[in-house]
Amino acid sequence: MSKSLKRVIAALSAGGLDVTPREVGQATTAQMAADLVGCEIDQIAKSIIFAGTESGAAILFITAGGRQVDATRASALAGEPLTRANAALIRAQTGFAIGGVSPIGHLTPPRAFFDPRLMEFAEIWAAAGTPRHVFGAPPEEMLRLSGAQVADFSV
Repeated sequence: MSKSLKRVIAALSAGGLDVTPREVGQATTAQMAADLVGCEIDQIAKSIIFAGTESGAAILFITAGGRQVDATRASALAGEPLTRANAALIRAQTGFAIGGVSPIGHLTPPRAFFDPRLMEFAEIWAAAGTPRHVFGAPPEEMLRLSGAQVADFSV
């Protein structure tokens, strides 16, 4: 079991959730993940990391699978211009590789924002630290464990 997957399992347990991540195979799109899990595309909680151009900090946007982060809205929330984070920054600050970034279990928890669309479901699914593992949880719990704030940043 990878260190990243172990960190997510530990974060779930520490947060009081009795959830076991599930290995579903590698998905390269939210639609592929939804098909593997058997849910709607917007039930996939994508973890999108941007970098603050002034602070250099990783900033996490947890968005519904069928939506995209609007750069203007995201920058306004972050309070600085944003750029796509590179793999090195993502790995250094979160401990995850691209494709397996979880909304929880980060080495250094980033500032995070949560798409309100995700709150419309009883259960949502997110990467569990690897490109092959996911976990499901009520959106309120994922919001709580991620430390994110609900904000409108996607289209």
